[in-house]
Amino acid sequence: MSSGAPRGQGQAVRLSRGASLSDFADRINANPGSLVQEMFNLGEMVTATQSCSDETLLLLGEHLGFDVQIVSPEDEDRALLAQFNIDLDAEIDADRLVTRPPVVTVMGHVDHGKTKLLDAIRKTNMVAGEAGGITQHIGAYQVRVPHDGSERALTFIDTPGHEAFTAMRARGAQVTDIVVLVVAADDGVMPQTIEALNHAKAADVPIVVAVNKVDKPEANPDKVRQQLTEYGLVAEEYGGETMFVNVAAKPGIGIDELLEAILLTADASLELTAPIDGPAQGVAVEAHLDKGRGAVATVLVQKGTLRAGDSIVAGGAHGRVRAMLDENGNQVAEAGPARPVMVLGLTAVPSAGDTFLAAADDRTVRQIAEQRQARRRAASFANSRGRATLETLMEQIKEGEKTSLNLILKGDVSGSVEALEDALFKLDIPEEVQLKILDRGVGAITESNVMLASASAEAATIIGFNVRASNKVREIADREGVEIRYYTVIYQAIEEIDAALKGLLKPEYEEVELGSAEIRDVFRSSKIGNISGCIVRSGVIRRNAKARLLRDGAVVADNLTISSLKRFKDDATEVREGFECGLTLGNYNNVQVGDIIETFEMREKTRA
Repeated sequence: MSSGAPRGQGQAVRLSRGASLSDFADRINANPGSLVQEMFNLGEMVTATQSCSDETLLLLGEHLGFDVQIVSPEDEDRALLAQFNIDLDAEIDADRLVTRPPVVTVMGHVDHGKTKLLDAIRKTNMVAGEAGGITQHIGAYQVRVPHDGSERALTFIDTPGHEAFTAMRARGAQVTDIVVLVVAADDGVMPQTIEALNHAKAADVPIVVAVNKVDKPEANPDKVRQQLTEYGLVAEEYGGETMFVNVAAKPGIGIDELLEAILLTADASLELTAPIDGPAQGVAVEAHLDKGRGAVATVLVQKGTLRAGDSIVAGGAHGRVRAMLDENGNQVAEAGPARPVMVLGLTAVPSAGDTFLAAADDRTVRQIAEQRQARRRAASFANSRGRATLETLMEQIKEGEKTSLNLILKGDVSGSVEALEDALFKLDIPEEVQLKILDRGVGAITESNVMLASASAEAATIIGFNVRASNKVREIADREGVEIRYYTVIYQAIEEIDAALKGLLKPEYEEVELGSAEIRDVFRSSKIGNISGCIVRSGVIRRNAKARLLRDGAVVADNLTISSLKRFKDDATEVREGFECGLTLGNYNNVQVGDIIETFEMREKTRA
């Protein structure tokens, strides 16, 4: 071999996602330059410090005889936390466990009354503040219910119902103990009902079905029960195990029965315990940037107790808990298992679904957050860059001809931004158009967003989802020629971006036949060449239309134009089927009696 890279005998090498050749070289005690040379020999150009994709690392490992294992983000995170003596999976002594409230996720099809049902349970009005009456972010609330002579707590997570929020809804199912599946009695089982049901089954959690809107005259609760038997949910009254409760959220019918069913299901199917002592661990259910308070995260504590003043890390964000608020905005001093609280004091906005944990001091949480951020950056660089091979170098140069739609996404909460990005990448994007998300973030549109948009090779469009730009930022955007679009409902944003992507495509044309004519006679003219005397056999013959000449069924000449067209001695713009005409085919004179002239035009195809 030409380079001095060592050869492995099948030894295992563990590498994190987005690792560089320098990281690989450290693991096998090699010179990074020798690995760069090896990659060049394999037909790929990679620098020593560049983040590599999984495929590149596996290819090099196989070439050198090493068994490269790409460490999953979860394993990587465990290894990172182990450095700080934090073990998330440590077994808990039974004497430390206490009973905790069940966490209930409300799921179902859009507009089947999920938020109205929660309103009835919490006696508050959430829907009024939602655009188009659609829940756009996850909320978490705790309610207290009298049960068997004592008061029991229930934690509710309200997940959005539109399919674009599938990623968020899946996360809702991961932290939940019981799913309440809301089905409208007048509408029946719909696509998102099945989708929500699949999430609940994947999370392996018991389901309680709330058959809503039973007060409507067209309501048919029995039909809902029959439909759901096809999906494995058999009502207790039919001999099954699933509790079905008829409710009507607006008038408040059946709410107590539903809460009773949730508690009975929890007691029958689940043993809900968690340690109340020790550092807090849990999940960031939602997060947003508040103008006055900074990053605000809604967290659900799963183990331990979270107290004001604790140092916490959530994903790549860290900070000290400055204050904790309950769902009504009241300050709370501590939060135990299954308690949702809003936390103030984080340095950045975590993503919906990030795990959070409290640590001993600020230094520990900062180091964990910084290492997570560095790892995510490396992994995203590797994914965005792709593999640069010698063979594809020319293709990459050609790709400069591709049209791309560059976007910067800004939203009021991280879950919405994430769901919008997820939905955009699921669009059916044609090969000749690229969709690039240059940046995404939470909070108002800033000057730096505008400058990034204007600095990109093809000017980017900024999408503001439930956020606006200040007058100063708008002035800069106008000066730099950057377009800012605002949306409050996710489907509208997706539809318009989809239309924009299709609009970036070069138009496609298809040939549409206009008509055909048979040459009956040919007249010679010294001035204008041969004139064809024709009868129009089908359609219409138009002046200046494109034409081709057929002789015995074969094309003799293509790319011709009907340059003059006459009926008797008068000029005509078109001659219809059954009529006679005289015409000339530009400068083409090789015409014979019996030839067929076909005329056609190129029309732009509408894209599906």
